[in-house]
Parts: sequence; structure tokens; C-alpha cells
Amino acid sequence: MHTTIIAEIGQNHNGDMGLAKRMISVTKECGADVAKFQLYDVDLIFNKDFEWYKEAKQAQLDHQQVIELKQECDRVGIEFLASIFDTTRLNWILELGIEKIKIASRSIYNKGLMAAAARSGKDMIISLGMYKGKKFPKIDTKGKVDFLYCIAKYPTPLKDLKFSKVDFLKYAGFSDHTIGIEASMVAMARGARIIEKHFTLDKNMHGPDHRCSVDPDGLKKIAYFSKLAEEISSAKG
Repeated sequence: MHTTIIAEIGQNHNGDMGLAKRMISVTKECGADVAKFQLYDVDLIFNKDFEWYKEAKQAQLDHQQVIELKQECDRVGIEFLASIFDTTRLNWILELGIEKIKIASRSIYNKGLMAAAARSGKDMIISLGMYKGKKFPKIDTKGKVDFLYCIAKYPTPLKDLKFSKVDFLKYAGFSDHTIGIEASMVAMARGARIIEKHFTLDKNMHGPDHRCSVDPDGLKKIAYFSKLAEEISSAKG
């Protein structure tokens, strides 16, 4: 079983397009399958008194930048993916011919966005960190829907993970906000088919997500573990 490794670049480019493109190349070199970004209008999701408002504003990508990042992913041969937080940015990525749509935890109750994403018929990956229902949400779409187990804490303490109660035959995978790589490895060992992990070139950089991100060495280890697990699980006696 192959586990798809999503390197969540997110906001960790800090608004520097040169850095963002470099990070795309490095994620490919490290063995990730997908390079992922976050597309938002900061004023639609955060108040100006939000702790990281200034940093989120600096990392906000415009339409042309999104086009350039998709082109860079195509150039290096890695899938482009983005969490989209409004229908305007959903339309941006649909115009680019993307394969999948990512819905972040905070958007699960955005009825307009969820309906528009479902109508697109594209495959969807949905994190459920802020979802309060006891059953998976029903998504009326022709596309495939994969739900990710997620704890909406940044970083997530290991003690808050409840893997013993998580069925990775039902959850497609794990969106990992812990520090380190151990939780991702345990999730893969328990059957996760998708691992989403924040990625940075330097954990000491300023910004909200660098601390709970993996550096290139950590991403390489996750990708290697994924390949090793695939070889072991597919070995024939």
C-alpha cells in the first residue's frame, strides 16, 4: 500500500516566492508526492488582532503567484495541492486543472465553500480537526472524498493523539501537527494512506508553523519509512 506524503509548505515561504519555489524543489528531492500551499484572503478568516495576522498577510498569495507555483510544481514533477478558504480561490485552482481540492479543518462549516467544492466533482481531501460530528460529514459529490484525522492544535502534544480510537480503514490518513516525525510513522504503521506534514527549510524561521514542521532531513525520513512500509506490506512469501 502506497502512502501519499503531502509536504505542507503552507505559509512557511513567508511571502518569498524564491523561497516557495526552492521549497517545491526540495520537497521533490526529499521524496514527497505533493507540495501543498494555503490560499486565503487573510481578512476573511482572521481578525487584525490575531497573533499571527501580520505574518499571514505577508504570506498571502495572489492569483499570479498561484499560477507560478503550479507551473513550478509541474516543472519539477510534483503534484500541486492547496487548501482553499473561499470560492474565489477555489476557482483559481479549478482553472489550473488541479487533481484534488484540500479543505482545511476550519473550513468544514463553510457551507458555501463546501457546496462549491462538491459541485466541482473533483476529489477532495478534508481534515476533520474542528469537526464536531460523531460520523463523517456527508459530501454530495461525484469525486472521491478522503478524510484526515487531525488535532487542531499547533503544535499538537503527543498525549492528545487518540490513535487507539482511530480506524485508518475509515480515515484515509493523518494531518500531523505534532513536533517530530514519530506520530506520522505510527499513523502509517496503523494503515494511514495519506500523511500531511508541515514542511520548512529552517525550523528557526519566524512564523506560526515552522515549529511544528519537519525540515528536509525529517521529510526524507518520513518518505523513506513510507517506501519501506510499502515494500514490507507488499512482500510475497
